[in-house]
Amino acid sequence: MFEMNGEVDVKMKKKKKIKKKDRLEGMKKEMDIDDHEITIEELEMRYTTSVSKGLTSSKAAEVLERDGPNELLPPKGTPEYVKFARQLAGGLQCLMWVAAVICFIAFGIEFSRGTLGCFDDLYLAITLITVVVVTGCFGYYQEFKSTNIIASFKNLVPQQALVIRDGQKNQINAMDLVVGDLVEIKGGDRVPADIRIIFAQGCKVDNSSLTGESEPQSKTPECTHENPLETKNIAFFSTTCLEGVATGTVINTGDRTIIGRIASLASGVGNEKTPIAIEIEHFVDIIAGLAIFFGFTFFVVAMFIGYAFLEAMIFFMAIVVAYVPEGLLATVTVCLSLTAKRLARKNCVVKNLEAVETLGSTSVICSDKTGTLTQNRMTVAHLWFDNVIHAADTTEDQSGQSFDQSSETWRSLARVAGLCNRAIFKPNQESLPIPRRIVVGDASETALLKFTELAIGNMMEYRERFKKVVEVPFNSTNKFQLSVHELEDPMDLRYLLVMKGAPERILERCSTILIKGQEMPLKEQWREAFQTAYMDLGSLGERVLGKGQCLGIVNYM
Repeated sequence: MFEMNGEVDVKMKKKKKIKKKDRLEGMKKEMDIDDHEITIEELEMRYTTSVSKGLTSSKAAEVLERDGPNELLPPKGTPEYVKFARQLAGGLQCLMWVAAVICFIAFGIEFSRGTLGCFDDLYLAITLITVVVVTGCFGYYQEFKSTNIIASFKNLVPQQALVIRDGQKNQINAMDLVVGDLVEIKGGDRVPADIRIIFAQGCKVDNSSLTGESEPQSKTPECTHENPLETKNIAFFSTTCLEGVATGTVINTGDRTIIGRIASLASGVGNEKTPIAIEIEHFVDIIAGLAIFFGFTFFVVAMFIGYAFLEAMIFFMAIVVAYVPEGLLATVTVCLSLTAKRLARKNCVVKNLEAVETLGSTSVICSDKTGTLTQNRMTVAHLWFDNVIHAADTTEDQSGQSFDQSSETWRSLARVAGLCNRAIFKPNQESLPIPRRIVVGDASETALLKFTELAIGNMMEYRERFKKVVEVPFNSTNKFQLSVHELEDPMDLRYLLVMKGAPERILERCSTILIKGQEMPLKEQWREAFQTAYMDLGSLGERVLGKGQCLGIVNYM
């Protein structure tokens, strides 16, 4: 009976190992999909979606319940008792545990012989254990507290995705994306899932974090390779869109994405030791080596001159214990804890006490500014037109001082700001004040949309009057965005070209300037005035955008 149970246990363990091995081997293999090779119609049928209207809300909810959220599952957490045990088993801690055990042994030997003062060894052992436990509690409490704080940050600034459902654009949490969703990405966005590209215009994606390719990879709707990792019509989760715009259908989410497979393979990789941990380990090796060397030397000398074995052994133990720096562990822990407390006053969370020393050894810190050091919320603060810098009303209730809006130059500037803009308001927000409305678009265009909505009126209706014909999205090479629109008058066959971007790029493409409604040649004095205003606004820490327009016959392909 017992032999059969033993055989069953062995077989079950073997099966688990085989399954785990097969799962890892399967992850290492290339994706066995054909979503990049099938036609658009087959893609729509496969995922019950539409490349124009996206999924229905009910279908999206059904798929979300089936597949779960679009997120990478974190690796299995370390039990709390293991974390506490690690705090008691560091380099210095182990040395002090050994010293405490030696003290207990010495106490036992001396107590059995009735030696006076044997309790000194007992008190020393208890003291050593107390120091180790107390410092371990300090370290564990610091890690426990900071881990809870960091866990609360996870959902503080969730990644957003622009999705089309039921034919309407909505900005949702990327975790809520499902297979079959129709998403839009633009320059600066992180790709929220593995997507099959349906439409692309100048779209380039940085795959360096995934494949190591240093050059940006262009994305097009055409299948260019049978391998899904090589084809140009698939963009992968966690890569970054550098420029252009693209629309695609989600084909994989969460752990089923390429980066999800890589994360599963890499989840077993351990953390590197901190500089102070390496130094302490090296110090412990030296101390232990010296203690054993001199302890053994005294043991040999004691035996040679005629001491009994137990007495020589006590000499050995005493030398070893004497070499242990009992106060060093408490000193290091207290110093690191005080530093962590000072950092906490400045809203800096220290997850591991040893990280304090690592921070002191750091020479360069690289950080993403937008959304990390700032809130990624922008407002229009100043405008330059008619050779004057005007201050805009940046208050939320629009109670501040406004500027004169009677100039024809201002009306042309506002028209460019409203038309050369891809941002739109989310529907059903008419009852909310304009500054509080949610906008689908990047921070700069959001600020311009709200500003023009307050100044001109309903921008959605205004854009309908100037129908967009063609658009060149912003990219890091050109550093400008351009769109061509029809005029309000259907009898006027001319087109209106509007553009915005880096001021120097707009200036070099202009030959005239609008001053008080009059178009004048862009002479050197106006160029200098433009540059002066540009530098003045830039020195205030503001993002400065130039705007231009052209009215005439436009030939486009």
